[in-house]
Amino acid sequence: MNPYVFAMLVFNLGLGTTMTFASSHWLLAWMGLEINTLAILPLMIKQHHPRAVEATTKYFLTQATAAAMILFAATSNAWLTGQWGINHMTNPFITTTVMLALALKLGLAPIHFWMPEVIQGLNLTTGLILSTWQKLAPFILLLQISSSTNPLIIITIGLLSTLIGGWGGLNQTQLRKILAYSSIAHLGWMVMIMQFSPSLAMMSLMIYIVMTTSAFLTFKFSASTTMTMLATSWTKSPIITSLATLILLSLAGLPPLTGFMPKWLILQELVKQELPLLAFIAAMSALLSLYFYLRLCYSMALTSSPNIITSSTPWRLPPSQITMIIPLTIISTLMLLPLTPAIMALVSL
Repeated sequence: MNPYVFAMLVFNLGLGTTMTFASSHWLLAWMGLEINTLAILPLMIKQHHPRAVEATTKYFLTQATAAAMILFAATSNAWLTGQWGINHMTNPFITTTVMLALALKLGLAPIHFWMPEVIQGLNLTTGLILSTWQKLAPFILLLQISSSTNPLIIITIGLLSTLIGGWGGLNQTQLRKILAYSSIAHLGWMVMIMQFSPSLAMMSLMIYIVMTTSAFLTFKFSASTTMTMLATSWTKSPIITSLATLILLSLAGLPPLTGFMPKWLILQELVKQELPLLAFIAAMSALLSLYFYLRLCYSMALTSSPNIITSSTPWRLPPSQITMIIPLTIISTLMLLPLTPAIMALVSL
């Protein structure tokens, strides 16, 4: 791809998200979402592979459906109330329609089916953008309308996402699909707590982005896309492979790693809101995710791959260049738990 075209697409990705962040008008927010979608489509199809074409088509149809629902709901709201503001949603049906459209854009259960298939058809870099940056704009809109939404609906969607995100990854061997189901489960935790503590939901999203970035970059560095390839990744980069096990355990939410922080605080907030049963089910769903993370750790750290020529030669090849972002995200993924009070104070400002 021409570097000027690539730079323009990346600029438009940032422009679309920034426009949605800054807007209080539904039409401007909708335009930001559309700019975002149209900017990432050429990046998704860049590798000219049938799977990439299939994934791009699925993503385009899904996002177009969600955008049409948002535009319909915003227009209906303006017709009924005369208001285009995002915070002026009074009709329960319209608010629910917008919420479902944003859930479709985010890949929340039970309308999550497109997400694992789309990420599986992309390379790891584009999959990283889809799992992190593309979540920001819809998440901010969902955060703004959550106060006027039926609490039962939003809590049900969050709980379903944590359960399906855990269950869906149990029988997967493809790393990109596992990371997609991991994304669904993490977003479910954020949506569950959104109405009670928006600042905690935002903090969870930021930590999720850091952890997912380090996971994707680590797998890209070792050129691993399946569990079988993980078993031979130690020959390419032994240090990065050993750190990858800790990154996966942080994604699972085990102490004393960073990933424990959002789960701990969310469970604490749910108990404060007198929802102990919801907190119990969410904690049990985390065990489902923990199982498939441990499977990946087992493949990397506790198995010895066959000593055949193809598995023992990668050390002879020149290693990939480690960029500064890899150590920064890995350190953040592993060591932020002691800074929990400072991070919460910063987010609550």
